[in-house]
Amino acid sequence: MNLKALKGELFLVLATILAAIGWIASKLVILEVPGEIFITSRFLLASLILFPFCYKKVLALKPKQIISLLGVGFVLALSIQVWVYAVSISTTLAEGAFIMSLAMIIAPFVSLILFRVKPNRAFWIALPIAILGMALLTLANGWQVDRSQWYFLLASGLLSLHFVLNKRVITNLNPLTSICVQLFAVGLVGAISVGITQPDAFELNRHILFWFAVSTLIATSIRYLAQTVGQFSVKMETASLIMILEPVWTLMLSISMLGEVVGTQKLLGGGVIFLSLLVYIKLSKKR
Repeated sequence: MNLKALKGELFLVLATILAAIGWIASKLVILEVPGEIFITSRFLLASLILFPFCYKKVLALKPKQIISLLGVGFVLALSIQVWVYAVSISTTLAEGAFIMSLAMIIAPFVSLILFRVKPNRAFWIALPIAILGMALLTLANGWQVDRSQWYFLLASGLLSLHFVLNKRVITNLNPLTSICVQLFAVGLVGAISVGITQPDAFELNRHILFWFAVSTLIATSIRYLAQTVGQFSVKMETASLIMILEPVWTLMLSISMLGEVVGTQKLLGGGVIFLSLLVYIKLSKKR
């Protein structure tokens, strides 16, 4: 293994850890701050932080490219809006993280519906494994699915739509430029949502400001920088394998920091979902 690839892999591992920290930070902030305000401020600030690193390329974008990026960013914004609501009503972040990770498997199905791109053999093998994992995860209390789990699944579906559209839009664009514009779009949609819903007033304190700073600077700006740098140096299959560590870190942090209790069946369900992703990536690599 060359040094460049090793550094890339370490950056991607760091990105998954920072993403998991983002789950915890987001949960702690939205316990006291309306979700719409949190999304608006977090993503506009994150976009602003990234802007100095790519402002020349952002300003050089053609109007058609800007519209395309804003459109894809709008889909990402919908996913994040639903995700934040799911986080706000969820009692177990770990299972939400595993459900969100299914976006990788849902994406080929979305591509089939929208663009008639037939999924590969790996998808059809991994799909029933993922469904089994979802059943174990969501039906731990009998034939009753928690409301938050439905919202996490919807957010995962929207995120898979973003994956598919984003792949078509950023073909000839710098990844960091794309991320900066799309994060701005998420913040813009959040601002519109704030104007429509007019959420209740809230009080700021050091606790909120600390975790907001963590979610914005560490879990968004630095995370996406690390992810972008890593993806440039590592093969796509390797990057995909590393990125599925996110729900594992989230599980560990939610148990250690939030005191969440995850039952044996839910742990097994998360493990089966993890296995489905592993099977999908490994078999796709052999094509």
